[in-house]
Formats: sequence, structure tokens, C-alpha cells
Amino acid sequence: MKPGIHPPYAPVVFRDRAAGFAFLTRSTATSEKTIEWDDGHTYPVVDVEISSASHPFYTGTARVLDTAGRVERFQRRYGGTSR
Repeated sequence: MKPGIHPPYAPVVFRDRAAGFAFLTRSTATSEKTIEWDDGHTYPVVDVEISSASHPFYTGTARVLDTAGRVERFQRRYGGTSR
């Protein structure tokens, strides 16, 4: 890598406020807000709207769309196929 052209890559805490979940990782994201982590160090904190703790796919609350019902409704409404 060329020196001086990349942003600093440092530890950052990402916090999902909706789920009350936070995790420490390394990132180029920065923030003015800080948080004291479990290890006693202070890290920048980035608040996110959704994470694996609150996303419906990961929590098991995802809705399954009834695509077959939609196709049947379309065919009833517009007269089926035209081949």
C-alpha cells in the first residue's frame, strides 16, 4: 500500500441502539462520540440503525412473501398468459 493515501484503520465500536447490541471491530469509520469498552479502553462509537442483532433475517422474524398467490392474482386480474 502507498503510504499517506489511506485512512487510518483502527478499533471502533459499532452500536445498534434498537437492539442494545455493540461490538468492537477494526474499521476506517470515525466518530466524535466515544465509549468506554469492557477492556477499560475508550474507543470511537458509531451508531447503526440495524445489525445482525435486529435484522429480521438473522432474528428469525422475516416474513415470507407469497409469490404464488401474487402470480395467481395477476392471472385472474389480467386473463392469464397470452401465448
